[in-house]
Amino acid sequence: MDHSLAATFTGANARSRPPLTGPRDPGDAWVEGAHGRFWGRFGAAGVLAYDPAKGVLLQHRALWSHNGGTWGLPGGALHQGEDAVTGALREAYEEAAVPAADVNVLFSAVLDVGYWSYTTVVVHVARPFDPVISDPESLELSWVPVTEVQRKELHPGFAKSWPGLRPRMLERAAALRQ
Repeated sequence: MDHSLAATFTGANARSRPPLTGPRDPGDAWVEGAHGRFWGRFGAAGVLAYDPAKGVLLQHRALWSHNGGTWGLPGGALHQGEDAVTGALREAYEEAAVPAADVNVLFSAVLDVGYWSYTTVVVHVARPFDPVISDPESLELSWVPVTEVQRKELHPGFAKSWPGLRPRMLERAAALRQ
């Protein structure tokens, strides 16, 4: 069964960012420092959703986005005062319709460079769902078997973290079944 969804936004395939609609959150800004430039004034977070029957949910990033064309996690900038788990679940819902009520948090992992941090929130899918592209930041959303993830052209940050996240995710998910 193909769990891939085609982009429904014509702007998602464009190389230029679509026009902004509505007010921006103060967290939607770049920060720069000794380790580079990162999106999210208050940090960023994303969801690594694991469904044992389907694999992990990956987002094929729009070409206009930072590291566009690569595969990563639905996520984004945190709002001011927002904790990382709440922000990751909000972003995953906004970008891929991941229902927070249907997943269980297994653990989170934090990359902290001092002036910016990214939190990966790893969740186990309790009730299966079909992701839906709900904004122009995705070319595609796809359930990818765990053994196939490394064959995708991954976002550089996710590519570095995947080897450490994978065994922890599988171990914690197995513990749920016992």
